[in-house]
Amino acid sequence: MTKVDATVAGDESGKPSPPIGAGTLFDRLRRRICGLELDLSPGHVSAHARESDPSGIVSDVHDGEVAFAFRMLRSGWYRIVAELEPDVPACPRIYVAQAGAFSRYQSAALSRVGRSNRYEGRFLARLPFDSLRFDPASGIAEPRCTSIRVCRLRLHRRFFGLVLSALRHAHWRAAPFLALWTDYARLKRSKDFIDLGRFWPQPGAIGDYDAWIGQFDYVDEQDRSRLARRLAALPSRPLISIVMPVCDTPPKLLDEAIRSVLDQVNPDWELCIANDGSRSPHVRPQLDRWAARDRRIKVVHRSVNGHICHATNSAFALATGEWVAMLDHDDVLAPNALAEVALALAAHPDAALVYSDEDKIDDAGRRFDPHFKPDHSPELLRSMNYFNHLTVCRADLVRAVGGWRPGFEGSQDYDLVLRIVERAAPRQILHVPKVLYHWRAVSGSTALAGSEKGYAYGNGLRALEEHLARTAPDARALDIPGLPFYRVRHAIRQPEPPVSLIVPTRDRVDLLRVAVGSILERTTYRTFEIIVMDNNSQQEETFAYFEEIALHDNVRVIPHPHPFNYSAINNAAVRHARGEIIGLINNDVEVITPEWLAEMVSWAQLDRVGCVGAKLYFPDDTIQHAGVILGIGGVAGHSHKHLPRGENGYFSRARVLQNLSAVTGACLLVRRSVYDEVGGLDEVQFKVAFNDVDFCLRVGAAGYDNVWTPFAELYHHESPSRGADDTPEKKARFDGEIAAMKERWPAQLAADPYYSPNLTTHAEDFGIRK
Repeated sequence: MTKVDATVAGDESGKPSPPIGAGTLFDRLRRRICGLELDLSPGHVSAHARESDPSGIVSDVHDGEVAFAFRMLRSGWYRIVAELEPDVPACPRIYVAQAGAFSRYQSAALSRVGRSNRYEGRFLARLPFDSLRFDPASGIAEPRCTSIRVCRLRLHRRFFGLVLSALRHAHWRAAPFLALWTDYARLKRSKDFIDLGRFWPQPGAIGDYDAWIGQFDYVDEQDRSRLARRLAALPSRPLISIVMPVCDTPPKLLDEAIRSVLDQVNPDWELCIANDGSRSPHVRPQLDRWAARDRRIKVVHRSVNGHICHATNSAFALATGEWVAMLDHDDVLAPNALAEVALALAAHPDAALVYSDEDKIDDAGRRFDPHFKPDHSPELLRSMNYFNHLTVCRADLVRAVGGWRPGFEGSQDYDLVLRIVERAAPRQILHVPKVLYHWRAVSGSTALAGSEKGYAYGNGLRALEEHLARTAPDARALDIPGLPFYRVRHAIRQPEPPVSLIVPTRDRVDLLRVAVGSILERTTYRTFEIIVMDNNSQQEETFAYFEEIALHDNVRVIPHPHPFNYSAINNAAVRHARGEIIGLINNDVEVITPEWLAEMVSWAQLDRVGCVGAKLYFPDDTIQHAGVILGIGGVAGHSHKHLPRGENGYFSRARVLQNLSAVTGACLLVRRSVYDEVGGLDEVQFKVAFNDVDFCLRVGAAGYDNVWTPFAELYHHESPSRGADDTPEKKARFDGEIAAMKERWPAQLAADPYYSPNLTTHAEDFGIRK
């Protein structure tokens, strides 16, 4: 660490303040009432400190993170403002600790203020602290911090600011405001640290979804006119039959659902309604009035209640359209829904199924909780029915698979789409990345909470089991504890395919010992060898350890006396490998789950699968890697970086199997045949960075699916043995690798099919695009 000076720059009013710990009783009382401000900016602190100065601050910079230690500050409310270099994506956090014992649970997120390069956050520290760590938490290219200021909030700002911001966060409605305030009071009683961002959002973060709607969504008559003109230009438009089973729907919600169909920009629809023996006296006459009003509305009244599957089949029996859309009796279609579907079908006439993004709508009509989905991901679909709403299927396929099967109530649509995708090629599954469906969040609805309608989960599991029996008899469908979703597990073929785990290293035996030792001691899958590639180690301790591990029959140490080139080292190791499956493993990982290798082998062995990635954590049990998202930071970033272990992430994507464009080479498995087919890692263009991303993209281009599994868990200390790119030569090399990625993969970096154009590329947290 380097000792530096820092002074208190002033309180929130901008008045100068004395150094920390200095001043008269009056000075200390004034700062207690008015707050203080600590300027930690690089330009404000000097490079030469006086060791005796009580205001001295110790700073340390590592991998873009900046840590500060200073005289103990008392507990209280604090605001932090950081400025980063412009146009570099970031998702910064501030960590608070005593004696540098940092933890994710003592940290607060900073939100970007509008479109500026300024980020703000607030936190309540219930205990004194003497250490801060600022982490930009961006993509692969770390931004430089130009200014960091920390101030204690004055008394009036604490109360009035929190109340006002909570009201804005609750959209000025009493019920959500009281719920938010109650939640805050509960947290304040139970914790010694609170990230106030949830209760005190920054101006740039308030109403992010509302802002997105205003900027990117269908909003007005001009949008309607433009869409109508595009529809009119199509040579033909298919008739879309909307099937809607109805049972005792409240009159207001039923009217809103039907009215949303009549309000469609695309007029080529028919609404097929089955009244499933409703007992409420208003339902039958209400439906008959709508049918009399518009001849496109067809109604059948069932004499007895047959539940959702029988009712949906009755509605489908009325359908004459080429395509079938599903609408729940209390939900709402966006006005542009059927028009966007028609445009997508015109562009892809061989499509079999179309699905869109969706959000939720409350009793007051407020839209919230948007689900911005990826394109077709077979493994994600086997984990959950993420197609959900709006889904539109070819009518002949619905008939061919037998419609909605009784016995799968609650998951009848999931059962249907699983049977349809079995008959369709992946290119025939279309995703329209627009919010075309508003899912009603009312008590008893699965829109409100995944735990509602528990019977649906069991029926969904059974639908998946039958799907696997038809398509992958070696696989089992399992539940995921704490989630209403599923896990597919494939049996490993016999005899077990041998695996060659390649571990490049240069000294740092402290790391290597943990990596190799944890693999040898904790791994349940035993058909593997370890190839340690020694890239110019110098220390005697390292060579002694090489001799120690070489005593194992399944460990080899191979020298690679050449300049560091990660791609070349691994390619050389593959030529020595005896395994059918290759594992690229960093020398700074540590096994957590003993079944990690068995889990990854179970996927890597499949003919359709290319690369398989694992779930990696920082030592503080926050996520380091949950897959790679293209486009973040200009090239790529890691999904859900810094999310605490055990948390679900964006629509539970941090805890379920899924397909992704790429996974990190810190722990990657791939069949040797696939590795050779695409020519291994690129030793020329990507000697150090992005070689894993480039490799995965070439594997995907060759027709294989890349898979990420959260059920193989390891720690990752992230390349400490190589060092940072801090010399002109290294920076020039890194810039060249960025340019090579952008030149080779421009379309993929612009639109990752397993992400969403509606989500940010300026952070790794699945935030909404701004």
